[in-house]
Amino acid sequence: AADIARRMVVAPHRHGGQAQYVRRPLPKLPEPGHTLQPALEWAIENLENPLTVDDLAERAHLAPRTFARVFVEACGTTPHRWLTAQRVDRARELLETTELPMGAVADRCGFGSTDALRAAFSRQLTVTPAAYRREFRPPTVGTS
Repeated sequence: AADIARRMVVAPHRHGGQAQYVRRPLPKLPEPGHTLQPALEWAIENLENPLTVDDLAERAHLAPRTFARVFVEACGTTPHRWLTAQRVDRARELLETTELPMGAVADRCGFGSTDALRAAFSRQLTVTPAAYRREFRPPTVGTS
């Protein structure tokens, strides 16, 4: 229900003060086949690994400073903020669809620790990962 509500851009029921939960697709790039597209897709596939601007620049075949400048022009944010947003989005997906412990969610999203996951998640969505899981995890089969 929460996923359908997000797709319909209808806010699912939340307790007061929580941010809207709208999935972010890959940013629209200025032209088809833009230099950054393969690097961004690779980053999303490898969020569990430590990723740096140098790693992304290498994937885009650009110098790190050039990559950072082109990234901000194309995506409207810094590479670090974009990566954090993608990691939080992956964490949301895992919290909604799995029973993984928080440490495993943090590892699979590239946060490295539950503290880093909690800080980024709370900063972006104004709710803790545990509270988000309680709100949006589907009911377990066999319970009423």
